[in-house]
Amino acid sequence: MMPKPGDKVSVETEREKYEGTLLPSSEFEKDIIILKLENGYNIGISKTRIKNISLQEHRATEKKEKGKITQKKGLPKISILHTGGTIASRVDYETGGVIPRFSPEDLLGMFPELKDTANISSRLIRSMFSEDMRFAHYNLLAKEIEKEIRSGAEGVIVTHGTDTLHYTSAALAFILEGLSAPVILVGAQRSSDRGSTDAAANLISAAKFIAGSDFGEVAICMHENESDDSCLILPAMKTRKMHSTRRDAFRPINTTAIARVDYQSGKISFFRKGYALKRKSNISLKPIKDSVKVGLLKIHTNMLSEEFRAYSGWDGLVVEGFGMAGNIPINEIDNETKEHSKVADAIKSLVKNGTVVVATSQTIYGRINMNVYSTGRKMQELGILGNLADMTAETAFIKLAWLLSNYPKEKAKELVTKNLRGEISERIEDRTFLA
Repeated sequence: MMPKPGDKVSVETEREKYEGTLLPSSEFEKDIIILKLENGYNIGISKTRIKNISLQEHRATEKKEKGKITQKKGLPKISILHTGGTIASRVDYETGGVIPRFSPEDLLGMFPELKDTANISSRLIRSMFSEDMRFAHYNLLAKEIEKEIRSGAEGVIVTHGTDTLHYTSAALAFILEGLSAPVILVGAQRSSDRGSTDAAANLISAAKFIAGSDFGEVAICMHENESDDSCLILPAMKTRKMHSTRRDAFRPINTTAIARVDYQSGKISFFRKGYALKRKSNISLKPIKDSVKVGLLKIHTNMLSEEFRAYSGWDGLVVEGFGMAGNIPINEIDNETKEHSKVADAIKSLVKNGTVVVATSQTIYGRINMNVYSTGRKMQELGILGNLADMTAETAFIKLAWLLSNYPKEKAKELVTKNLRGEISERIEDRTFLA
């Protein structure tokens, strides 16, 4: 019998032997076979190289019936809203693709531990890559969260692609006014069909945290380390993705994690206090206008004034500068740096014409201080804001867009360096560096 997609097979070539799951080939791939290896990666092998294919195990037919979900008394109601990503997906061997599983029945089948943690409802908001997120999607997601909380949900989990998860967490923390119910964003660094997936631990830990704590804010739940022992609850405003593939890629910046969740026992250990407590939520929305124009510009050497002038007419601009002050090359010191005077003039023109310019630092950790060096003082004279703040560039970008959407420009300029949602630390402890 010829192997079919979904069957486990062994493929021998003249030089190698591969074992994995047979995936279907498209009409453009008729001359190759595609295997999903045990490590989760796919490999294409030319049929001309293949000496032998042997069947190891037939794919078991997936049952289509879905069992009825029964609500358990005494368990909290948790709503799971999906925006896409790999966290709630599995391989469809009929198509070879990773397909989403978003219904409560699907989720409880994939993650049965949820049954004893909470009464789960689950629905899809958007199926999209996180890099395609726009302000309008943040507003849509906030509306759906509001709807779930007003309908009695004691907490909401948002599944999300990891690349821009920290942008969304910051946006929701600003948009959701009067929130006092937990909203936990969860992603997965490894595809759910891989043995090393972090999807289950992240999702289940988020549910256990909501069910077992008094926390009532927006936060992120991701792996603490490369093992499956524990997950961290990370602050919505001060977290950043620090590695492209590691399961513990998300780290707190200039602060500590909020809590640790032991994956097996569900034990919750808080690292700090001062968070909003879970209670009846008087929630309302302050959305980000989709029409607001805010840019994020990374400063580099050999900067040209045209790079700043490109933002002429924009509402706001966050510049990710060098070092302690978020320095920008604006000093003309010799014939080779004449362009720097033009850079300064371009910034001055932006500010004069109404663009709010805010500085952050590429160092990621630490606080902006424009009072120490002459460049920083000159930046302040040009009208650049951000002095003494320690926001990440991503959070500053979201905050500026939110402020300009909800306040007059002068008020927004006043509030950009004020701590509104925990985005600016009162003090930074040494132990939080690379925590």
